[in-house]
Amino acid sequence: MISKIDRNMRRNRRHLRVRKKVSGTSERPRLNVYKSLSHIYAQLIDDVKGTTITQASTLDTELKDIAKGANKESAKLVGKLIAKKALEKGIKDVVFDRGGYIYHGTIKELADAAREGGLNF
Repeated sequence: MISKIDRNMRRNRRHLRVRKKVSGTSERPRLNVYKSLSHIYAQLIDDVKGTTITQASTLDTELKDIAKGANKESAKLVGKLIAKKALEKGIKDVVFDRGGYIYHGTIKELADAAREGGLNF
């Protein structure tokens, strides 16, 4: 059985491999996803400047009462919210960074909801 520490180290290694190739700019920022056991987080990051443009998570005041846990329904809500915030800032095109996670389940739901919300990636 793989311990949680080993699992997270392996995910971090996968994430670093992806980060060698994926980089965000101010015109096309990186949509980064992180999930914990309790919450899901998404950020739009400009890697050239090293700044976060906008973020959304299950901890946001808009979702705090609706989204419970790090499940698919919460991921959909976070994906829609990050897309809404990005469009308000004039961003339509992003680069998706799955954070070393396998592209299924909550990560896939978040990505699909962000696409439905108007983001292109």
